[in-house]
Amino acid sequence: MPVLAVIGLGGNIGDAAAAVRTAFHAIGQLPGTRAVRCSRLYRTPAWGVTAQADFVNAAVLVETTLAPLALLQALLQLEREAGRERSADGSDRWGPRTLDLDLLLYGEAAIDLPGLRVPHPRLAERAFALVPLVEVAPDAIIPGVGPAAHALAALVSGDIQVLEG
Repeated sequence: MPVLAVIGLGGNIGDAAAAVRTAFHAIGQLPGTRAVRCSRLYRTPAWGVTAQADFVNAAVLVETTLAPLALLQALLQLEREAGRERSADGSDRWGPRTLDLDLLLYGEAAIDLPGLRVPHPRLAERAFALVPLVEVAPDAIIPGVGPAAHALAALVSGDIQVLEG
């Protein structure tokens, strides 16, 4: 049975906008997966480690028959193909990256497995993820939090600018 999932995309090394556009297409080509709606691209300030270049962020709503862990593994492979190298110890967690793909929502599921937490941790605190998420899935519910639009309304998002789209 297909599930609607939302994937967050971002990057700030090289031509991040091109990397995100390429990832939109690649995600839609994953087995058992089709892109339903892609957001516009947004320029957002870095979060966590702020002494780095602005990010390009976006989101894609997909319909998929892939299980959550299989979808995650496919996303990590797309990151590697885009030149993303993750440190084994997680020390680059909020650092610069060529492409970052995060499984933000997977249907209405709350998932807590080693290496995969859905909804994405701190999603409700991150305007850079919520702005494009609400664009592609305006009625999305964040399990344990409530409507994504309500979470976004509680945050400052004036520093997020439409880049293109």
